[in-house]
Amino acid sequence: MTAATHSTLFPQGSAGSQYPAAQGGADAVLEGLDPEQREVATALHGPVCVLAGAGTGKTRAITHRIAYGVRAGILQPSSVLAVTFTNRAAGEMRGRLRQLGASGVQARTFHSAALRQLQYFWPKAVGGSLPRIVDRKIQLVADAAAACRVRLDRGELRDVTAEIEWSKVTQTVPADYTAAALKAGRTAPRDRAEIAQLYSAYEDIKRDRGVIDFEDVLLLTVAILQDQHDIAEAVRAQYQHFVVDEYQDVSPLQQRLLELWLGERDSLCVVGDASQTIYSFTGATPDHLLDFRARHPGATVVKLVRDYRSTPQVVHLANGLLAQARGRAADHRLELISQRAAGPEPGYAEYTDEPAEAEGAARRIRDLIASGTPASEIAILFRTNSQSEIYEQALADAGVPYQLRGAERFFDRPEVKRAIHALRGAARFGGNDSLLDDAPDLPSQVRAVLSGDGWSHRPPAGSGAVRERWESLAALANLAQDFAAARTGATLGDMVAELEERAAAQHAPTVQGVTLASLHSAKGLEWDVVFLVGVAEGMMPISYARTDEQIEEERRLLYVGVTRAREHLSVSWSQSRSPGGRPNRRPSRFLDGLRPGSVTTAGRRGAAGPGGSGGVERGVPDSAPDVARRVHRTPARCRVCGRTLSDAGEMKLMRCEDCPSDMDEGLYERLRDWRAVQAERSGQPDFCVFTDKTLMAIAEAVPSTPVELARIPGVRARKLNRYGTDVLAICAGQELGTGEGEQ
Repeated sequence: MTAATHSTLFPQGSAGSQYPAAQGGADAVLEGLDPEQREVATALHGPVCVLAGAGTGKTRAITHRIAYGVRAGILQPSSVLAVTFTNRAAGEMRGRLRQLGASGVQARTFHSAALRQLQYFWPKAVGGSLPRIVDRKIQLVADAAAACRVRLDRGELRDVTAEIEWSKVTQTVPADYTAAALKAGRTAPRDRAEIAQLYSAYEDIKRDRGVIDFEDVLLLTVAILQDQHDIAEAVRAQYQHFVVDEYQDVSPLQQRLLELWLGERDSLCVVGDASQTIYSFTGATPDHLLDFRARHPGATVVKLVRDYRSTPQVVHLANGLLAQARGRAADHRLELISQRAAGPEPGYAEYTDEPAEAEGAARRIRDLIASGTPASEIAILFRTNSQSEIYEQALADAGVPYQLRGAERFFDRPEVKRAIHALRGAARFGGNDSLLDDAPDLPSQVRAVLSGDGWSHRPPAGSGAVRERWESLAALANLAQDFAAARTGATLGDMVAELEERAAAQHAPTVQGVTLASLHSAKGLEWDVVFLVGVAEGMMPISYARTDEQIEEERRLLYVGVTRAREHLSVSWSQSRSPGGRPNRRPSRFLDGLRPGSVTTAGRRGAAGPGGSGGVERGVPDSAPDVARRVHRTPARCRVCGRTLSDAGEMKLMRCEDCPSDMDEGLYERLRDWRAVQAERSGQPDFCVFTDKTLMAIAEAVPSTPVELARIPGVRARKLNRYGTDVLAICAGQELGTGEGEQ
C-alpha cells in the first residue's frame, strides 16, 4: 500500500529522502514543477481554484505553493491553515512543508482545526471545560433505540448512525430530517419519521450525559464563531491564508466553517476534482468546487491534467469512463495526459463464479510476487467490504500475505494495544527482561517482545482472526526494521515514542502484504498493480443505485479505482455468485465500448468537455464589461449616526453598539423565551436557533411581513421557512398555541 503522495516513512530531509530539503532562495522551490504546477505555486494573491486530475501532483503543487510564499516573505507560516480530510494526509503535508523550509504552517483536518479552536475558546464562550467527545456513536444510538422501544439489528444500527451523521453535516435538526431526507433522495434504512425520533432521542441522551460527538465539534465551533464576533476576529487575526485540499468532498457544515474562518477576505486556495466525488452519502458535495468561480469571479483557475502516476493505457481507460458520464460533474471533467512510458493494456477476465474469480486473482498475484513484484505494491479493490472474505481465503490458500484496509483502525486493534503496552514495559525494565538477553539491536528486541504475543517468523496457515493478528504484529516488526534504518542508534524507548506519535495521528505502518480494500477506502492511495474485481451489474453500479445521480457516482467510484493503478490493471467479473449457479450476470455497463468486443450502449460524449484541457484561466478584472463579477457591496452604515460599520455584531443590528436602541424590550424577552423552547426541542444550543444579536435586530425592526423579516441579517432562507411564521406572530403580539414552532 502506497500513499498517492509518495511520502517517506520517516521524513527528515536526510540523504536518500524522496523529498530532500529545498536549498537556496524561494525560486529554488519552483524547480522541477511543470508549467501548471508552477502557476499554482506562484498564484499567491486572491482566490485560486486548482482543478487537479488523479495523479497530477496536486499535493506537490500546493505544498510548493505554501513553501514558495513563505520563503519569498509573502506568507507568514503561522498565518497559513492548510486543511485536508485525513490525519495521514495532514501529516504528510506537514512533512513535505518542513522539508521545503516552511515549518510552522498548520496542516490539519477540518475536525482537528475546529477542535483546537473549540478547546481554546470554550471557557470564554461557554464556561467550564469542553464536554467529553464520544469515540463511537453506535452505543448511544443503541441506547436511543432502547429509549424509543425500537429494535435495531447491527446493520440497522450502523445505517441509522450514518443518517444521524449525514443530518448533522448538512445542518439538519431532528424535526427537519424527514423533509430533508426526502428532498435529498436518501434511501432511509427505516421509516423516516422513526429515524427522526431516534435522532432526537440520541441528542437528548448526549445532552443528559454531558457529551458531544464528532460532528458537534464542527457545529459548536460554527455556532461560537457566528455568535461571538470577538472570537471570530481572533481566529481571523491568527489565520490570514487558507488552503483546502479535496474540496469536492466538503460538506455544507465544513463550508460554513470555512466561510467563518475567512470572513470577508478571499485569500483562499481550493484543490479538487469533481470526477472524484464519491462520498455524497456522507453529505459531501462538489457544488462548492463547481460554484467557486461564480462566488469568486476574480479567481485564478488552474487545471492540472499531466498524469505522472499511470501509464497511457491506464489513463486511456480512465478517460474513456468519464467520456460517457453525464451530469454537472461530468461537464467539468479533466482529460488526463499520461507522462509515463507505455505499459501493458488493461486486462479483462470473465469467470464462471466468484470463487473462481478469487482463485484466478490469487494465482496471478502469486506469480507476480514470484517474479519480483513486492506484495505491498499489489491491491485487490472491490465495491463492498462483504466481498473481501472470499479473497482473503483465496490468498491464504495460495500462501500470499495480505492486509485489510478500511476495517478496524490499526492502533485500535486489541493485539496492537497489547503489543505497544508490552514494548513500553520492555523499554522501561528491559535490563531485567530475559527475553532481550539475546537481542543486540532494536529490530531483534521488538521481535523478541512481540513473540510473547504470538508473532513468529512464519505466518499461520489459513485466514481469519489468527492470521489478522499475526499481520498486525508483523507490521510492527517491519516498522521497527525501517525505524532502526532511518535512525541510527534508536532505542526501544524511541520506538515506543514513535508508535505513540503515530497512534495519535492514526498513521498506521505499511503491512508487507497484498492490500484488500473497498473502492471508497482506496481513495488517496496507489499501487503498481491493481485488480478491480466484481465489476458486474448489480455490484458496479451497486443494485440500490437507481437515480441518475447515484449511477454517476458509481461511475466515478470505478474511475477512482482505475486511477489507483500505476502500471498493471486487471478488471474482472463472474457470471454467477457460487459454483453451479445460474450464469445471469453481465459485465458492468460502465465497460461498454471500452473492453474488447463490447459496444457503447449510450451515446458517447466528446473526450473533453468544458473542463477538459489543462491550463490557466485568469480572474475577471472588475473593469471587464458584460461578464459576471463579484457583487459590489456598499459599506454598512449605522442607521443612527451614519458611521461605517465593520463589526459583525453591529452590522447585524445596523447601528453602533453605543448608539441608542429603540428595541422593544418586551418583544425581545418574548423572542428569547420562544427561542429557548425551540432550542430544547431541537436539542441545539440557543444560538443555533437565532443569536442574541439577531433577536435584538428583530425586536428593533419589528417586521410585519416575511420580506421585512428576511432583510434582517441572520435570518437566512432556511430559518425563515422554519421559524418565520412564529416570529412574525410574536412580533404582531399574538399568543402561540401548544404546537408552536412545528412546521
